Amino acid sequence: MATLRRLREVPRHLLVCEKSNFGHDKSRHRHLVETHYHNYRVSFLIPECGILSKELKNLVMETGPYYFVKNLPLHELITHEFINTFVKKGSCYALTYNTNIDEDNTVALLPNGKLILSLDKDTYEETGLQGRPSQYSGRKVMKFSAEESTMRSYFSSYGIQERQPRVSLSTASELQCPVLRSGELGGAPGAACSAPELLDWLGAVFSNAQLTNEPNNFISTYCCPQPSTVVAKAYLCAITGFIVPEKIHLLLEQLCRYFDEPKLAPWVTLSVQGFADSPVSWRENEHGFRKGGEHLYNFVIFNNQDYWLQMAVGANDDCPP
Repeated sequence: MATLRRLREVPRHLLVCEKSNFGHDKSRHRHLVETHYHNYRVSFLIPECGILSKELKNLVMETGPYYFVKNLPLHELITHEFINTFVKKGSCYALTYNTNIDEDNTVALLPNGKLILSLDKDTYEETGLQGRPSQYSGRKVMKFSAEESTMRSYFSSYGIQERQPRVSLSTASELQCPVLRSGELGGAPGAACSAPELLDWLGAVFSNAQLTNEPNNFISTYCCPQPSTVVAKAYLCAITGFIVPEKIHLLLEQLCRYFDEPKLAPWVTLSVQGFADSPVSWRENEHGFRKGGEHLYNFVIFNNQDYWLQMAVGANDDCPP
């Protein structure tokens, strides 16, 4: 019984895995990047790489600023001036900062102009708005991303602050990597690892976990899935901030071009994590925190332009698109 209770307490999630090719007419990669609006962290891993190319490094360093706007009344987001300046251009993303989706009033502005309100019961009744109950049972600081000069001038009376994403660049030596085959999404015994095994491994690598499963290691018993291979160096990059889909798509395109010239690496990865307290995950799908708050996706880009796409959300969210 104690074991069952512990299992019930473990955060659950939904994971969808699919494979396609960037050259296919029906490939969904662009749409899925564009409709995952509020992104907190973007990271990529390149095996057999010790130095980042100039093109990739420039993209990483030019991810662009985002802005904190303090004490912003919500009605400012529905004025004609705001709508004409930002919403009609389809270039503005906004999200309340330092709020808990399962406890506080939370607001998100989508680039299609929709304003998503996740309100507690008292606030909802006070507003008199029509809505629907959430499946998850005032004035705020908000994060914005839009054109720099326009944003600064428009919100100058509200104490606007510019922030730059935090960038972490590093290399890992003698890294044990899973063996993957683009056509074997579910893996092949003794020949290739599966997509879920790769996702677990990526989480361990970017968490700086030891992958050796040594008997005296009481922090982690995780080890690289098999079959595996050891690469001399791997390049790791993580960008943390408020990152818009347009910037992520540029990174994805550049990583696809990485294989325009012959490389030792058979694949690279691009991982994107959404804000845990965003009221939506993809499109307008409701998102809640519960025990994890995860909504993320990961591309595995192969040297033949095939790709795997993995999308994960909490078990109480709608299934990823």
